[in-house]
Amino acid sequence: MRRNQRIHQILSAIVAHGSLEVPELAERFGVSHATIRRDLEVLEQQRLVSRTRGGATTHAAFNDMPLSYKTTQDLVEKRRIAHAARRHLAGARVIGMTGGTTVTEFAHLLLESDGLTVVTNALNVALHLLDNPRLRVFTAGGEVRSSSQETVGHSAEEFLAEYNVDVAFVGVDGVDASAGCTNYDPVGARVNAALLQRARKTIVLADATKIGRVALAQVCPMTSVDLLITDGRAPEAQIEQIRERDCEVSLV
Repeated sequence: MRRNQRIHQILSAIVAHGSLEVPELAERFGVSHATIRRDLEVLEQQRLVSRTRGGATTHAAFNDMPLSYKTTQDLVEKRRIAHAARRHLAGARVIGMTGGTTVTEFAHLLLESDGLTVVTNALNVALHLLDNPRLRVFTAGGEVRSSSQETVGHSAEEFLAEYNVDVAFVGVDGVDASAGCTNYDPVGARVNAALLQRARKTIVLADATKIGRVALAQVCPMTSVDLLITDGRAPEAQIEQIRERDCEVSLV
C-alpha cells in the first residue's frame, strides 16, 4: 500500500472510531509503530488529528475530511451507486445536488444529459457540469468549505430556498436508522436540509462505509428520504431498520 493511500485510510479509521492507538493502527496496516507515528505527524500538521501519548484522536477543529482524502476511497462502489442514481432522472426537469464524492461521480454522468436544470451548492459540481452546454446550472453563494467545496451559510440557504426541485441527490457523512442522515459540519448540514425541503423527491447516495455511522449534525430523519442507494457491503440489520422507516433502499 502506498503511503498516501495508507494515510487516507488511517484518517478514515480515526474518524470512524473517534480515536485509535498506535499499536492497533500498526497491526491494521501491517507497518511499524514508527511508521504510524510519522503518518500521524503528517495528519496532525494538516489539523486533521491530534496526537495523544499512545495514538491519535480527531482534531478539535475537525468538521469534515478533505475532499482529496475521500475521492479515491471506495471508488468502484461509488461509481456503481452513481450509475444506479442516473436511472432516477426520468421525468425530472430540475434536480438538486449537494457536494460529496459519490454525488460528484453522479455529476460525471450528467455530461451526457440534455435539458436538465441543476441547482447546487457544490462549486466543483457546478464547474464540472459547465462542460455540457445543454445543462442550465445554478449555484449558491456563501462561504466555501475547502473540505467539501460546498458553499454554506445563510446566503446559501436563502438561495436554495428559492427553487423548486423535482429530485434532490444528496451526499452525507452518515446514515443511521435512528439518527437519520448526518454530516460532520453543522453549517453544511443546514444548507443540505434547505435543499431537501424544496425537493419533491429525495435520494441519498452513500456507500456502505456510511451506513450505521452517525456524524455531528442531522441533515434529515430517515422518514424524509424516499430512496437510499448504497452498495451490497452495507450491514443487513441497518438496512432492514432503515426500510422500517418507510425509506426504500437500493443495493448495487
